[in-house]
Amino acid sequence: MSKRMSRFAALTSSLLLAAGAALFGAGQASAAQADFGYVALGDSYSSGVGAGNYDSSSGNCKRTTRAYPALWAAAHSPQTFSFTACSGARTGDVLSGQLGPLNSGTDLVSITIGGNDAGFSDVMTTCVLQSESTCVNRVNEAKRYVDTTLPGQLDQVYDAIRGRAPSAKVVVLGYPRFYKLNGTCVAGLTEGERSAINGASDYLNAAIAKRAADHGYTFAPVAGAFTGHEICSGSAWLHSVNWTNIGESYHPTAAGQSGGYLPVFSGKA
Repeated sequence: MSKRMSRFAALTSSLLLAAGAALFGAGQASAAQADFGYVALGDSYSSGVGAGNYDSSSGNCKRTTRAYPALWAAAHSPQTFSFTACSGARTGDVLSGQLGPLNSGTDLVSITIGGNDAGFSDVMTTCVLQSESTCVNRVNEAKRYVDTTLPGQLDQVYDAIRGRAPSAKVVVLGYPRFYKLNGTCVAGLTEGERSAINGASDYLNAAIAKRAADHGYTFAPVAGAFTGHEICSGSAWLHSVNWTNIGESYHPTAAGQSGGYLPVFSGKA
């Protein structure tokens, strides 16, 4: 065989090997994707309250295809996708009613939890209806709860997730700041109330992030993604008070789910 033919044969062999490796690798990737299981847990920020188009079969949990877990699943096509997040959920509700789909084959878990335990709804109701001093006092009460009681509740949830899904990557997402200070709002809460509420959100996120880190989980903060899209920004991704549908107040819109939560989660998943 001539040197030229030898070189041609070697090149052909190398290309075939490379093609075979590429095909084999692609097959492995497809198989890995086919076996991929994702479970979405949590409260209304994960179920998608505020985004509309709720699945009637989810009842009061108000899950929607516009929520970040469903959007991520639609884009990545995991073999199994279990969506158990529910509006109004507290840590105890996750423990008692959402963990069923988790198992040793679960690869990815997402969760938002802790806001309802800390009294989110009551804080906002107090601040909307009562004085600034009463609002600030209620915020401080919530922060004391975050210091004293919430960490243990989060530990119970995070321990239970790991016990049921020992190999899963767990992404714990935070909550946005609600208000752009000195923004476009000309009525409603005072700037002092808005500042106190933003501070409470940061305080809650810091506590959640620490508990997540201590369990080896990934914390995904969303406040940065919502910057410029808070209430009073002129381009809000959050509902303000909605007196005709009070449950959607202070929750992300569909744009907040797709433009805020989804990219943050996708970057950590």
